[in-house]
Amino acid sequence: MKAILLLIAAAALCGFDASAFAPVVHQSSRRRISVVTTRQLQPQQQQSIIVAQRFSSNDNNNVASVPPSDWQSQILSALSVIIDPDLNADIVSLGFVQNLNIDDSNVVSLDLCLTTPACPIKDLFVQQCQDIINGLEFTRGAQVTLTAQENQAPTNAPLGMSQIGAVIAVSSCKGGVGKSTTAVNLAFALESMGAKVGIFDADVYGPSLPTMVTPEDDNVRFVGRQIAPLKRGDVSLMSFGYVNEGSAVMRGPMVTQLLDQFLSLTNWGPLDYLILDMPPGTGDIQLTLSQRLNITAAVIVTTPQELSFVDVERGVEMFDTVNVPCVAVVENMAYFEKEKSDNVGVDYSTLRDKFLEVLEQKEGITNDVAADVASSLVDVVQKSLKSSGEEEEKEQIRIFGPGHKRRLSEQWGIEHTFSVPLVGTIAKNGDSGTPFILENPSSPQADTYRELAKVVARETSKVLFGKATRPNLNYLAEAHMIQVEGDEQGTLSPAELRKECRCAACVEELTGKQILNPESVSDSIRPINLSPTGNYAVSVDWSDGHRSLYPYRQIRSLLASRNSKDEEVVDVNKSEKEKEAIPLEL
Repeated sequence: MKAILLLIAAAALCGFDASAFAPVVHQSSRRRISVVTTRQLQPQQQQSIIVAQRFSSNDNNNVASVPPSDWQSQILSALSVIIDPDLNADIVSLGFVQNLNIDDSNVVSLDLCLTTPACPIKDLFVQQCQDIINGLEFTRGAQVTLTAQENQAPTNAPLGMSQIGAVIAVSSCKGGVGKSTTAVNLAFALESMGAKVGIFDADVYGPSLPTMVTPEDDNVRFVGRQIAPLKRGDVSLMSFGYVNEGSAVMRGPMVTQLLDQFLSLTNWGPLDYLILDMPPGTGDIQLTLSQRLNITAAVIVTTPQELSFVDVERGVEMFDTVNVPCVAVVENMAYFEKEKSDNVGVDYSTLRDKFLEVLEQKEGITNDVAADVASSLVDVVQKSLKSSGEEEEKEQIRIFGPGHKRRLSEQWGIEHTFSVPLVGTIAKNGDSGTPFILENPSSPQADTYRELAKVVARETSKVLFGKATRPNLNYLAEAHMIQVEGDEQGTLSPAELRKECRCAACVEELTGKQILNPESVSDSIRPINLSPTGNYAVSVDWSDGHRSLYPYRQIRSLLASRNSKDEEVVDVNKSEKEKEAIPLEL
């Protein structure tokens, strides 16, 4: 008892309150419980039965008035102001609004049939529909049920893939960059958003999925003549490693046939997304898979080194040859987080000796009691420093260099790039058989994987349901101008476009300073070849031997700037003519 009192007294003397640590423990416990509760109650887990109901404030003495005869057209007209930002059209013309009804109490009900159950803005759509319907004079409430369109696979899809809506390839041109880790966490992030997801490990030489995801039942079962995929939660799994322990030792043509059989014989059932964990490289196996599976979109995984950026270019070019758009790039192991603190490291052994020296000078304290109190005080200091350190700002140490997100955006037009730090927990989860996002749902890295999943869902909807809006460029030799056709139309001079090249030879990557001297570009320069690169950029071979890549958004920006200047010139000329037309008063 005396030791406890001495501990409390010494802690108070040193400025520490032991009771202050109790709330920290309870707060952490509550946070974990709330996360679990949120995941269990997520409405997105129930596809096609998500119902949101809100009642209007238009009570009018709670007497239901007779709706007008054209109530349906009024509601559809009102809802047509809601625009899908990805498809650039209103939800009525897109056919999202279905089964529109109104009951005797003037409560409106409708189905909102979206392109994917993982739509990141579905809650916003529901809120907008409810607000608009409740704003009408004759309505007394709105009930919105979220559904998703049926998956429609290509007619030439393999037998087992006939009910798969989209195939997302996760690829890298070099091994060891975290491709499989990204594929697994992306799949479980999409599943948490309400989608039905499967993962296929296409690397038979070194299958990773059996190590990274432990299925609930590892027994392989057959459904007729097809293989039933293994399961982890609601995510379907298939890998050569689940069927045959170890990696395959066989030639390329045999591997292609094996993968084709695996995909055809696996009874995937209805899936919104099949995540394809591609083998590293850009060889025959990768090209065959891209052509055979009708891949919808690709996510490329890389690291910050210059050599890895070269691999990204190879990967984009490979997918471009088979008309597969690259919708995102994940820069893995981008940086290491270190606590940004000015505190000097504490030598706890020396601190304990100092505490012990002070306590031994007090009368009535035995050596054993003093030693216990000193050790306890050191523990208090350690916990206090650790607790305060958790709230400190993190410093990003880029071990492998600054990365290439800016170049990816400016040269290739890939707008969605994500940086995942070097975190030991991610690697630990990859070896344990439980995906990182499941054990650490509230971590910043889990948020990054969820943001990646949102981008994949939105970009996939654009590919499957959107209208192609990329501009078409042609060189008019007689006029010596580049004609741009599409949503924005106009012309650009070849010299003007050549001066805007943002490649590493023309612009410094880190500072953005222009290396190319604009005066060195001749007005007679002309494009020899104009060809699209993926869905986001155009490649131009110039007569001076240089090759440039221009994102379509850069082309649109240049065109808008050119048209704006032309309008200003027209306004100035018009103003001058009007001044000339005013008669002088004598």
